[in-house]
Order: sequence, then structure tokens, then C-alpha cells
Amino acid sequence: MIDVINLKKSFGGVEVLKDINITINKGDIVAVIGPSGSGKSTFLRCLNCMEDPDGGSIIFNNIDIADMRVDINVHRRHMGMVFQHFNLFNNKTVLQNIMLAPVHVKWQDVKKAKRAKMFGKSTGESLPTKKEIEAEVREQAMELLRRIGLEDKANEYPSRLSGGQKQRIAIVRSLAMDPDVILFDEPTSALDPEMVGEVLELMKELANDGMTMVVVTHEMGFAREVANRVVFMDGGEIKEQGNPKEFFENPKDERLKEFLSKVL
Repeated sequence: MIDVINLKKSFGGVEVLKDINITINKGDIVAVIGPSGSGKSTFLRCLNCMEDPDGGSIIFNNIDIADMRVDINVHRRHMGMVFQHFNLFNNKTVLQNIMLAPVHVKWQDVKKAKRAKMFGKSTGESLPTKKEIEAEVREQAMELLRRIGLEDKANEYPSRLSGGQKQRIAIVRSLAMDPDVILFDEPTSALDPEMVGEVLELMKELANDGMTMVVVTHEMGFAREVANRVVFMDGGEIKEQGNPKEFFENPKDERLKEFLSKVL
């Protein structure tokens, strides 16, 4: 699904990513671990071009999205992102947060179809109104909220939610776009310890459902139990990767051995 080839990124002359090469297949749960400043979050942000790479290719569904000529917004529809600090819109309710992107995207598609119809390229299909789109998306959003047991929070504002609830809403917001892959940037690091479990449980459910996930995390238990591949980054490079059992029980890279000795 994603093929990263010789990915490079620098900030102010400091090389943060150095020739990153990795393939992520459909259904993979890839946990990315490593010390602070190792390039993990920059790598994740480059995957959906929130940071523009300085070199290399990111082949996503057979398109090089690192190519500046590509309309990245078209491809971001299929790549969800969950942030460390939730990034919910505080002036919108939970339901409005979840509905915002899918309504916008579907309505833009309708407007394009209307323009095509004007120029004789119509398929003959009737087009939905914006109200019909909103009704359909609202129903889907409420179903997602029921799935995580937060349907009673639909009309609440984020300020009235716990950290764990905010992060689960942020995950559901990504799911509302029906993505091919979800990128998680340290999704539990801003949470109180007692709230970490409810977020990890939802992520485990997604993994069991076959969602492709790339997770930058400090949660070694999640990496060991849920991921099918663990990647260790240090100094802007992938030092080692492998299946969790081999990775944790028989590490080969000396820097990885040192890192695991401090975190396990």
C-alpha cells in the first residue's frame, strides 16, 4: 500500500531523515519506536506530506505522492491521521467534528459532477443535495459513536470530554473518511495513565478489523502484542525492524539493545 524509497528530510541544514526505505502492506500494523528526536514523527508527517520531503518517493496506492505535481488533497482522503494532542475543533460539537470532512469532500464531489453534467459528461445519475449528504453522514457518524460507546456525547463540545474520550473521537473522525490507512502520532502520550487503556483497546479493535496502521508509540506493550512489525529509528535512520517476537527477544542492533534495556 505504501512504498517509501530513499526518503530524506532536513530542517535548517540538520538531516532529520536519511534515506528511509520501508514497505507497508495492506493490513500491516507497523509500530515505530525510538528515542526522542530520532525522526519518528517527521517520518509519519512526511507519509501524508504534512511535511514536504526533500528527496525520495512515497508510493501510495501506486501514486508517488511526494511528486509536487500530484494533488495531495485527493490522496489524503484515503490516509487518516490521529495526532498526539487530538486536534479537535473546540468550537464544534463532537458530531460536527466527525461530520465536517466527509460532508465537505462529498459535497465537493457533487459540485464537480454538476460541472461535468453542464459540459455533457454526465453519467445520468441523480445527484444528492447537501442536506441528503449531511443526513447520510450524520447517520454514519452516530453509528461510529455507538461503536465506541460515546453516542451520548454527540452534542458535547471537546472541552467537556476527558483526554481518552477526545482521542477516541479523533480516531472515529479519521474512520469517518473510510481511509485505507491511519497514521497515529504518539496517540497516548498526552493522556493520563488511566486513560491510555481505553484508546489502546480501540486501536486493537481496528487492528482486528484489518485496518492498516502506522503507529509512532512509546507503548512497548502495544508494539509487542498488536503490531505485526516493529521499526526502530535512531538518528534519522531505520536501525532495525522485524516481527515483535524476534525484535524484542533477539535484537541485533547495539543501539536497539541499549534502548530496550532502558524502556523494558
